[in-house]
Amino acid sequence: MNEKEVNELVARGEMLPLMEEFYTIQGEGFHKGTAAYFVRIGGCDVGCHWCDVKESWNAKLHPPTAVDTIVENAVKYSKTVVVTGGEPLTWDMTKLTTGLKEKGAKTHIETSGAYPLTGTWDWICLSPKKIKLPTEEIYKVADELKVIVFNKHDLIFAEEQADKVNENCILYLQPEWSNREKMMPLIVDYVMQNPKWKVSLQTHKYLNIP
Repeated sequence: MNEKEVNELVARGEMLPLMEEFYTIQGEGFHKGTAAYFVRIGGCDVGCHWCDVKESWNAKLHPPTAVDTIVENAVKYSKTVVVTGGEPLTWDMTKLTTGLKEKGAKTHIETSGAYPLTGTWDWICLSPKKIKLPTEEIYKVADELKVIVFNKHDLIFAEEQADKVNENCILYLQPEWSNREKMMPLIVDYVMQNPKWKVSLQTHKYLNIP
């Protein structure tokens, strides 16, 4: 295939810029401790300054990979597949999730919600960012809201976002890793005073796994 043909397939979601894929333990949020296959899709223009996977931002650095191949690789390892990024909703997730569901997999996504929701999902983790806010539609269907706390103002932002999600959405505050020692006492106190929130930790980093 030539470059134009590949780009057309990517635009239709039949190929995706695959950064990496791996079988590990979910380290964050509601499903922490659960074995899952992670599919990290390249491409993100949200641009969080503290992002720990900045190498995912430029989609052109990651090879366009057939969705069928991604699906086959994933289900060899797990029936729980977590799609993350980058920002996976930069791309159409319909074909990927259809393929995974046909194989009996549960589909989870981790997203900033900055782009329209595509695909069929069993679990939606919404992690909103101030610099590119989520679309209104995703607030209604998010299963968990995970707000990264880098400074005190992020707690105000967290409450603003919590006001928008559905009543069944589980609320998490997670310290940004590089600033965790400063933020964790603040988060602990805040959750104790506002118990609708829960603390989320990047337990995979403590376990030294991907």
